[in-house]
Amino acid sequence: MSNTPLKLAVIIGSVRTGRFGPTVASWFTKQAIAHGGVEVDVIDLVDYPLPLQLPAYGQPAEPEVEAVRTALGKRIGDAEAYAVITPEYNHAVPASLKNAIDWFLNEWKAKPVGLISYGGMGGGLRAAGHLRQVFSELHATTVRNMISFHNAWNDFDADGSEAGPAGSDQAAKDLIDQLVWWGEALREARAKNPYAF
Repeated sequence: MSNTPLKLAVIIGSVRTGRFGPTVASWFTKQAIAHGGVEVDVIDLVDYPLPLQLPAYGQPAEPEVEAVRTALGKRIGDAEAYAVITPEYNHAVPASLKNAIDWFLNEWKAKPVGLISYGGMGGGLRAAGHLRQVFSELHATTVRNMISFHNAWNDFDADGSEAGPAGSDQAAKDLIDQLVWWGEALREARAKNPYAF
């Protein structure tokens, strides 16, 4: 492990009122800090209201939108790895998350992505499957391990602390281990030979 902590962005993908994502993000952030080897930046997409209408390719957006895009783009670009937290809406990712992803291209390239999904019986697994395809197209690599909370609201106490299921702490450690390994390997690769595809 490198002596330089890996910059890990934890991205909350839902912006719905009453969403459960911040609870999952808080739990995972505590896991990442306890793990060590990472510097965590929690990015809540509710703080970056990007419109659905993108500007023409390569062109700036309206000034107020460009300010939001620049601020979010810097945080995404500075990160060396991502933990994306997503629910599942109608068997897919929330529009807010897909939209935020689509506003950027080079920021994601040659970096690892860990997926953390939550929901009802399906636990958000279909949304996570879609994200694997999306991030592949952006030249990011999703790591093998992931975390999925089925009927997530039963897995956390009222104060947001994790109440189950057994094994989720270990699952978080395994996911962070993979993000650190891939993140450090890709950081070294980008430094030796910048990714230009």
